[in-house]
Amino acid sequence: MTDLVMRRITDPTQVDQLAKVKTASVHLLAVINDILDLSKIEADRLKLEHVDFRLGQILENLVSLIGDKATEKGLKLLIQLQEGLPARRFNGDPTRLGQILLNLAGNALKFTTSGAITVRCRCIEEQPDEVLLHWEVADTGIGIDPAAQARLFTAFEQADNSMTRKYGGTGLGLAISQRLVHMMGGEIGVESTPGEGSTFWFTVRLGQTATTDVPPAPTFSAQSADERLLNVHAGTRILLAEDEPVNQEVSRCLLEDVGLVVDLAEDGQQALELARQNHYALILMDMQMPNLNGVDATKAIRELPGYAQTPILAMTANAFDEDRQRCLDAGMNDHIGKPVDPNVLFETLSKWLEWARKEGKS
Repeated sequence: MTDLVMRRITDPTQVDQLAKVKTASVHLLAVINDILDLSKIEADRLKLEHVDFRLGQILENLVSLIGDKATEKGLKLLIQLQEGLPARRFNGDPTRLGQILLNLAGNALKFTTSGAITVRCRCIEEQPDEVLLHWEVADTGIGIDPAAQARLFTAFEQADNSMTRKYGGTGLGLAISQRLVHMMGGEIGVESTPGEGSTFWFTVRLGQTATTDVPPAPTFSAQSADERLLNVHAGTRILLAEDEPVNQEVSRCLLEDVGLVVDLAEDGQQALELARQNHYALILMDMQMPNLNGVDATKAIRELPGYAQTPILAMTANAFDEDRQRCLDAGMNDHIGKPVDPNVLFETLSKWLEWARKEGKS
C-alpha cells in the first residue's frame, strides 16, 4: 500500500515520510526472513536445490535488485566474469547462490559512498563433473578494522556494535552467507583496510552439465522493468487469482500502472472458469484460496486447450522452499513472495511475458 501511495503523491514531506515507513517495513521483513533462514539452517531443515542454471541469470537478478540503488548513490556496479563462464551450465542452488551475492553486494552498497562495487567470478578448480568457483565482491567503502574482522561471520555480530552505529542492520546476513557457503562445499572470508574498502570472497562447488547451445553473454539493460512492460507489453491481458481484498487492490493497481489489462478471480474455481472462457498471456496465482486452491487450479488450467505452456506464476506468502517446490510440481513457472515488492513483480512479469512472446504463447 505504501508503494501505491508513493507512486501517486508529489508532496516532498509526504514522500519522505512514506519512504521512512517503507524502509522500516522492509527492514522488519528482512529481519524476520533472516531469522527464519538461520533457524532452518541450524535445525538442519534447509535443503539445497540441485537444478541447472547459468551465472548470467543470477547476475541479471542481482543487477535488477541493487543497480538502481547504486546509481542513486553515484556508484558504478561492475560485473567481471572469467571468459566463457556466462555460457556454461552449472548444477546447484541458484537461489541460495544469489542470496549470498545479494548479502555481500548489499553490504558493499551500504558501506560505500563513492567509487565502485565490483563482482568477480573465476573458476579455480575443475573436474569432469564439478567446478570450484571463486567469487569476490569488492568495494571502495569505509573498510573494516582488523579487530572486527574476526567476528563478522558470527550471528548478530557486526563490525560496529556500539550504540552510535551509523549503518543499521542485524548482523545476520554474513552468518547466513557463511553457512550457505559451507553447505555448498566452500569457504568465505574478507580482506579489508580501513578507509580503503573491502573485498569479501567465497568459493562454492557446483556440478556442471554438458550443453551444446551457447547463448550470448548476458546484457544488463539500463531500462527498468516497469518501463519495459509499458513499452513492450501494454494492453496485454492477464489473470490475477487472489481472494484477499487488500492484496487484490495492491496487485491490481501495480499491474494496471504498467499498462496490463487485469481480470480478477476471487478463488481457484473462478480462475479456472475465466481461463476456460478467455485467453490470457500470463496468470498470477495465489496458493491458498477458497473453493479451489492455487495448486489444484493450476493443474486444472494446464489441462485446458492452449494453456499447456502459458506462464503461471505463484504469488503467495508461503515462502519456504517446500512451498516453492509444490508450485513448480503443480506446473507453475515461477514464484513471487508476498508482500509483493513492485520491482521484483515487474522484473518477473517482464521476463515471462518476453518468454511467452518469443515462444508465440501470447
